[in-house]
Amino acid sequence: MCSLDRKRALPEGNFAILAFLCPSGNLRGLNWTVLSRLVDRKSGCALLGGLLWAAAFPNIGIAGLAWVVPGLILGCALGTSPGRAFQLGYMAGMVHFLASLYWLLYMPFPLGALTGWLALSAYLAFYPAVWVWLCIRLMPPLDDSQGAFPGRRAIFQRHMGVSGLRRGVWALACAAAWVALEMVVGRVLTGFPWNYLGASQYRILPVIQIASVAGVYGVSFLVVWLSISLMSSVLAILVRPQQPRSWMADLVVPMLLLAAVCGFGVSRVVNVPEPDRFLDVALIQPSIPQTLIWDPGENSNRFAGLLELSEQAMGTHPDLMVWPEAAVPNLLRYEPESLQAVQRLATGHGVWMILGADDAVSKRSSGPKPEFDFFNSAFLMDPKGELASVYRKRKLVIFGEYIPLVRWLPFLRHFTPIGDGFAAGSEPVPFELPDLGASLSVVICFEDVFPHLVREHASAEVDFLLNITNNGWFGESAAQWQHAANAVFRAVENGLPLVRCANNGLTCLVDSRGRLSNTEFPGTDNVYGRGFKTVRVPLGPRGVRRELTFYNRHGDWFGWGCVGITVVLGGSTFRRRFRNP
Repeated sequence: MCSLDRKRALPEGNFAILAFLCPSGNLRGLNWTVLSRLVDRKSGCALLGGLLWAAAFPNIGIAGLAWVVPGLILGCALGTSPGRAFQLGYMAGMVHFLASLYWLLYMPFPLGALTGWLALSAYLAFYPAVWVWLCIRLMPPLDDSQGAFPGRRAIFQRHMGVSGLRRGVWALACAAAWVALEMVVGRVLTGFPWNYLGASQYRILPVIQIASVAGVYGVSFLVVWLSISLMSSVLAILVRPQQPRSWMADLVVPMLLLAAVCGFGVSRVVNVPEPDRFLDVALIQPSIPQTLIWDPGENSNRFAGLLELSEQAMGTHPDLMVWPEAAVPNLLRYEPESLQAVQRLATGHGVWMILGADDAVSKRSSGPKPEFDFFNSAFLMDPKGELASVYRKRKLVIFGEYIPLVRWLPFLRHFTPIGDGFAAGSEPVPFELPDLGASLSVVICFEDVFPHLVREHASAEVDFLLNITNNGWFGESAAQWQHAANAVFRAVENGLPLVRCANNGLTCLVDSRGRLSNTEFPGTDNVYGRGFKTVRVPLGPRGVRRELTFYNRHGDWFGWGCVGITVVLGGSTFRRRFRNP
């Protein structure tokens, strides 16, 4: 049986942590010296920071926590070596990603799900670790001329011994470094820009309007800057209690900027152009479990269910009907029975349709056996039953749609059931609806979490964006809400409505200012279930090019600027330390 000996050498306050981690209490025989280092106060602080960071995102979604977390995590590392700072940042990041990406475990292949969850979390945790390490490296030289406080307060006093101006510049540099790392994580190894810190604010409409200028990176920057400034203000109160207003020096500038950002945001939220017309779009959500999508024996049943839901939705007399990603259970262009069934639906009701289906294109090969590239695609069918356009997904999900290095590491096939996977498309394809005077651009699955990719789809001629996605991989989890939260910023960044049609949630409409609507089905609060809904998409006047946002015109100027600042500051710091070790 187990017992916990409180008399063993253990830092005060850590016993509760150990009791929580091992409620059965079998801790005999452990190396208490090593264990006490693992769960010391700084480690506990970092772990807490990681949990609060995860709680800032759906499904918990307490947006205010994001304004505390960067300062909390960085505060844990004050007074430590850069190496220890890296460890603390990694601990916080690992806890955060394990908690916020738990839904990867819902994927219906347990070994691959567990491996992917652990590997992706371990990789992503590297970025906050680098951030904490870099921020400690960037700290200005400390001034001990004002004396010292005993114990932990000595660390705080040393930080506050730096002038307010230099602390402010340091806070700005740390915020720029955070954004620089977000830019990197969104591009390296095909990129995974999921849950950028700024995305946690997706419901705070006045704050997120700055994304129309600087992208989601502008929101992340503001959150980190204010968080670190808040940390410095708290330290000022602890170090200088006899100076009750000392905390204001660190907060006044970021608070003024936050007020200006909110003022700009309010003006955008209340001044939305009145639409000249609307497009009625019927969205079909079949809620098909991923295991059935992979089961050829269920193809007929799930396709019949799609047709049934579509016939019901036609009673709302939509202008356009949308099926989600991978809705059609076979190669639409090469399966006459499926193609004819969809054609009858379109021609019988005189409606445009957008369908998620796989596609195949013959490779140019002189060999005797024909070879094909397979694509995850979206098809546009006109009211005459003709396939008018096709868009092929450009950003593929690693291990979900392609296996990296599989030619050299064939054992990787055992971690996923996707076979040979898909090829990637090459460019955006606008879908034109000439008789309706509308143009839209489709992004598939998690493509809508890439700011730079979606911007390429949002030309001046496009009236709205459409995301078709599956998400049936992840059951009824937070993945659907997190996906939608990220997608909100694509609407704000480009000043366009965004329609989402999902297999099992979140099927909805996001307006050009980021408001989510039509998230639930009539008569229920379940966003994951089977059904259909019709949304009214606002459109501008026919034939008039829309006004582009600053971000749409200039792209990631702010993010790349932060990358440049971080490289310059980091390089100068390392040169200085190399010359004066």
